Amino acid sequence: MALRLVTKNLSSRISPKLCSASLLHSHATSFGFKEVREEEKSQMVGKVFSNVASNYDLMNDFMSGGLHRLWKDRLDFVCIFVRIISFLSSRCFLYFTCSAQFIRLVSKLSPFPGMKHLDVAGGTGDVAFRILESVSSIKRRALQDPLNDDLQEETRIYVCDINPNMLDVGKNRALEKGLGEDKSLVWVQGDAEALSFEDNSMDGYTIAFGIRNVTHIEKVLSEAYRVLKRGGRFLCLELSHVDIPVFKELYDFYSFSVIPRLGEIVAGDRESYQYLVESIRRFPPQEKFASMIADAGFQKVEYENLVGGVVAIHSGLKI
Repeated sequence: MALRLVTKNLSSRISPKLCSASLLHSHATSFGFKEVREEEKSQMVGKVFSNVASNYDLMNDFMSGGLHRLWKDRLDFVCIFVRIISFLSSRCFLYFTCSAQFIRLVSKLSPFPGMKHLDVAGGTGDVAFRILESVSSIKRRALQDPLNDDLQEETRIYVCDINPNMLDVGKNRALEKGLGEDKSLVWVQGDAEALSFEDNSMDGYTIAFGIRNVTHIEKVLSEAYRVLKRGGRFLCLELSHVDIPVFKELYDFYSFSVIPRLGEIVAGDRESYQYLVESIRRFPPQEKFASMIADAGFQKVEYENLVGGVVAIHSGLKI
């Protein structure tokens, strides 16, 4: 698992086909593999997530073998075996394992008490709860130090999602966790391409498994840069492109033959999960996306592939 620092000359290492403007344009006007008008895409994506909201976490468990939780959380060991579920029949699953290293999204953020953080496309609260847990742990340790007076400012974690159904899932989960009245969590319905937050107002920005579903990636990145304070970190966790030939073939089979079928069996919705698979393939490759982050103004842009590129964490700083 190699950490890659992105520089402006990285485009020379990308094939002309992937570097072409047509890829970005195609993504901006696509719904999976279908070409649609830009004004239609947000409505179609909204329908998908309204359909999958009630089964979102269950289906993510099936789609990733439970690894989506590990990608968002901390692992104190450097290597685990990855379990990939391959559907063979309605009654049988085959488990394929490979070795991989994982980095925790939240640990790269380095949360701190009093921070103002924005988690976009985070309606289920998966990332926000982990940030809050990390901040609370730091506060508990700091309170043991009578000389520590850095805890006066209230932490605010804004959970922003364009889909009200996804936000409802997150709010219900907060209630189940006993966080329903926690003022640190603020639930906001909003568009990643046109955020309602002020310039230079956030210490951190995360978006997990959401940016590939937007209509204009550049607008999302521009908005992220706008709302971050100087020194603020941008972090994106997203399903990406596998770079290991044999594994890629297995992953393609799993994606196109297994996941839609699982969606049909578990959630009664094949089409939504067919779109989710196709949207991954239409998303820019890792280096292209890193270049887009740098073009938005971020510096020290880097990315790290997890599980051979099934998932990548992209990072950038506003300096």
